[in-house]
Amino acid sequence: VQLQASGGGLVQAGGSLRLSCAASGRTSYVMGWFRQAPGKEREFVAAITWSGSSTFYADSVKGRFTISRDNAKNTVYLQMNSVKPEDTAVYYCASKVGSGSYYSHLMYDYWGQGTLVTVSS
Repeated sequence: VQLQASGGGLVQAGGSLRLSCAASGRTSYVMGWFRQAPGKEREFVAAITWSGSSTFYADSVKGRFTISRDNAKNTVYLQMNSVKPEDTAVYYCASKVGSGSYYSHLMYDYWGQGTLVTVSS
């Protein structure tokens, strides 16, 4: 499985951005987004099951971010609305093969290269 994240950039606080993660290889997995700010641990942002019927969010982004997927295009999206300066980070997409928590980066098996999101105040 190979994952390619894109869509990062500079955005003003209160604005919107959409990240994409294109997957190749076997893609019938749970997909997640994580982020890592300078000097901080990698943290969970959102996850979605293969069917898209279930989604999971960190409290810090709930109501502002939306995760979705288009299995026909093998692509997962993260729509980021009402962004805040504290959302500034490198965002990574990842896929999870087995069982285990959706919220722990340790449970994910494949990772994309990351895309930088910078939110200016």
